[in-house]
Amino acid sequence: MKIGIDIRTLMDAQYSGVSEYTLNLLEAIFKIDKKNEYKLFYNSGHDVSRQIPQFAYDNVTVVSTRYPNKIFNNLMQRIWRRPKIDQLLGVDLFFMPNIGFIALSPEGKKIITIHDLSYWRYPEFFSLKRRLWHKLIGVKKILLDFDMVVAVSENTKQDIVEFSRIASEKVQVIYSGIGAQYHQIKNEIERKNLASVREKYQLPQKFILYLSTIEPRKNVSGIIKAFEEFILQNMKMKNFGLVIAGAQGWKSKEVFKTWQASRHKEKIKFLGYVDQGDKVYLYNLASLFVYPSFYEGFGFPPLEAMASGCPVITSTVSSLPEIAGQAALMVNPDNIREIAQAMSLIIQDAYSRNNLVKKALETVQKFSWEKTAQGYLQLFKRLDIL
Repeated sequence: MKIGIDIRTLMDAQYSGVSEYTLNLLEAIFKIDKKNEYKLFYNSGHDVSRQIPQFAYDNVTVVSTRYPNKIFNNLMQRIWRRPKIDQLLGVDLFFMPNIGFIALSPEGKKIITIHDLSYWRYPEFFSLKRRLWHKLIGVKKILLDFDMVVAVSENTKQDIVEFSRIASEKVQVIYSGIGAQYHQIKNEIERKNLASVREKYQLPQKFILYLSTIEPRKNVSGIIKAFEEFILQNMKMKNFGLVIAGAQGWKSKEVFKTWQASRHKEKIKFLGYVDQGDKVYLYNLASLFVYPSFYEGFGFPPLEAMASGCPVITSTVSSLPEIAGQAALMVNPDNIREIAQAMSLIIQDAYSRNNLVKKALETVQKFSWEKTAQGYLQLFKRLDIL
């Protein structure tokens, strides 16, 4: 079977959620499957070939077009509906790891992955530009046109069915994976790297960590307020810092206003986007990882922290209880005092902290990119014989 895959997300200069997902998934698929032929597609008006990962597999080729992206997406794909990408590639099945502007032939088999429907659940968290983008792209029509929709969690599947009214049988849950690079650091060589990363980012000796994009949905302002309450409740913990790592997303100005107004502004450090290779060291250095997000389709950061042996606080909402289970301390993301009390409990109670870490290391064994890849390969095979 010839399978086309949209890899436009891999053109990103800085990888985060969806781009990391796509890269890890494709590497896992290509390591397993030597039978099917894969054609990876992207378009860019500029030469971005250096940013595209090199997939050194005999059954994988990369095909690109060089149209300006605005013309390609808005005019050619959305309005003219040309070229049909599956026909351009000459494939039997086309897979989109994320939603985007695409024109495909009606007779071709097609699969799309939906990571979350936060733009539908919480439109107020998005900029006008992002809301307009989702409206123009026609999410409901895409979901109706595709043969199968992959949801990254049961919670996301429920949202998809409620939002689009498509049949539940058309939506298959395939959990995302967690990479082996996230682990507890114990060997001497890696321990030396811990010191290097601490120095690189000028980290405090003891700190609470948040690591993800800075945007309203992630509740970063709530973390800052909860940290203030934590210090107020525990003056003997005033040597603790709060480290906020991640690139700025849309509508992030409010977070920095909250920081500027904080009585403990000097204890709060913003790192910006951090190198992928540094993330495991940040998790290992942190005393606690806090992630009281208002909505997640899956939630990579809590799992990454859990795999790295860092105790986690996360939310009682959306997919987070499904993914983290009993291995994280759950809080109401709207309750600042509750988040602060959870911080106090984990940092002061060694038994609670160690118990969470033990459960976390067991929980993350359920998630691997190999399992995710196998789920997709079974789905490809199923569509091929229909």
